[in-house]
This record gives sequence, C-alpha cells and structure tokens, in this order.
Amino acid sequence: MKFCSHCGEQLIQRIPEGDSRLRYVCEHCHTIHYQNPNIVAGVLPVWEGKVLLCRRAIEPRLGYWTLPAGFMENGESVDQAARRETVEEACAVLEDLHLYAMIDVPHISQVHIFYRANMASADFAAGVESLEVKLFDEVDIPWSELAFNTVRRTLEYYFVDRRHQEFPVHTDCLTVVPLSKPLDQMTTRD
Repeated sequence: MKFCSHCGEQLIQRIPEGDSRLRYVCEHCHTIHYQNPNIVAGVLPVWEGKVLLCRRAIEPRLGYWTLPAGFMENGESVDQAARRETVEEACAVLEDLHLYAMIDVPHISQVHIFYRANMASADFAAGVESLEVKLFDEVDIPWSELAFNTVRRTLEYYFVDRRHQEFPVHTDCLTVVPLSKPLDQMTTRD
C-alpha cells in the first residue's frame, strides 16, 4: 500500500501503539490499515466415484487443473462461497456439503477451505473461468498438471480416506514446496 484509502495521503509502515506488527499507517488521518489473510472456499465434488476438476481459463496457473474454488465475497458464508464458485466454474449443483480440509498458506496470507460434496446430478459444464471441466477416476487425475498444492493435498487426503470410508476434517499448513512432492514424502512442516 502506498496511499491511504480514507484520505489519499501517503502511508508509512510502523508498529502502532498497543500492537506488535508492522502496519500501514496514515499520519494525516491516523487510520491504521490492517491487512488480513484471504479465505479461498472450494469443493471436492464427486459423482459416481469420480472427482470433478476444472482446467483454469485464468491466471494464476492458466491451463492447469483445480478443484472449483475461489475467494470468499463479503456477506456470504464459507459454504455459500464454495457453492457459488462451483456454479461459476463448473455449472454444477451440489448436495451434502461436509467440511473436509482447512489448509493454511501463510506465505501468501491465505486459508483454503474445501468441502467434500456429492453433485446433485451429472450436469456440469465449463464456466467462464474454466477451459474445460471433467470427471476423473483416481488413476486418471492429472497430478503433474494440478494448479495448486492445496488442491493436490486435498485430493491426496480424499483418495486415502476413500479407501477406509472415513472422511475426517483435515487441517494443514503448507509452506513453499515443489508441487510434485508426494504427500507421503512431506513432513508436517511442508
């Protein structure tokens, strides 16, 4: 940030009284500009044992595969955001949403929250942010073409959990790691 969104004056960085972190502060109007993590809400949609993935039509990671997900909007709940993103990206309607994974991504100040859900029908299509949308069996997942580590991690959890037919809520914290590093080779610090 360079300028105050309240008065337009130039900002400085300092630790405000009573705080412990550097903040953008306007010395003219005394506004403290707090910057907090963004929440990404998404879904792992399933139809007859297959997982629905979207190939991205936008940056970042244009052309790579992802679960339907995106930033929450003000005024909506996390599950509303996840449902909206699924409609926008895959034109799919969901039922039986269950919280499934919450993954902190501190190096980019984001929290990714994924639900596991059944699709209400086999109807889906590429939305404006997707080049194509497709159902995948586990053996056909394009692992080397996944857009984000949080998507990879969520899919890996799902396929392990599906073998046991138990789907606990997973919490995790990702640091910068190569996208191709398999879950079984990661440490809890990854």
